[in-house]
Amino acid sequence: MQKKILLVDDDEKLLDVLEPFLRNEGFATIRAQDGLEALTLMMKQPDLVVLDIMMPHLDGKEICRRIRQISQVPIIMLTALDEEADKLESLDLGADDYMAKPFSMRELAARIRAVLRRTSGSLADTSPQTQQIAAGGLVLDNLRHTVQLNGKMLELTPIEFTLLEVLMRHPGQVMNRLQLMEQSHGFAFDGYERTIDAHIRNLRRKIEQDTRKPMYILTVYGVGYRFGGDASE
Repeated sequence: MQKKILLVDDDEKLLDVLEPFLRNEGFATIRAQDGLEALTLMMKQPDLVVLDIMMPHLDGKEICRRIRQISQVPIIMLTALDEEADKLESLDLGADDYMAKPFSMRELAARIRAVLRRTSGSLADTSPQTQQIAAGGLVLDNLRHTVQLNGKMLELTPIEFTLLEVLMRHPGQVMNRLQLMEQSHGFAFDGYERTIDAHIRNLRRKIEQDTRKPMYILTVYGVGYRFGGDASE
């Protein structure tokens, strides 16, 4: 079945080029040219949203914030120029990835596929002995794609789920940012270090009791991150 992509941009000419390209790449597409229309089209349950920041009525950041209140659908943000502040704020709001305009349509298609792989599948074998990973009160179930903390279900984005799974499957092992980027996105790109740091920061907010003294995701300065709990499968 074709994956449905919601394209949100007020640039009609860009949409007129992007839609047929993505359809030729095997995706179904729907489009919105303002924020209110985009939120309405969420009722069509897209598999992924490509969202421009500069939008009429509601900007992309507010749309992302509102989508995250109702859905964990993957979101790729489009940022004007190459403003680092916009990129990092987009990730903090729950976006899974970002691209700066102007961008390569082939690269956008590759990133869509990479994010969708993280959404529809897991990194690891889904046989019974590897389905669940537990560490203290944290339980990740990769078959059901759920994470619980002390019995409470957590709402993680697909990228956050994948990063947590990678770290939990390698307890105590230091994973550098390049390894984490390749595992979560399928490839690395310029600025990936800050992208990983932003996703880790968001993940810590959801699973750590005190983000200043994390128990689960520990920073190894100058190298990367490691899982601090004793995870068992």
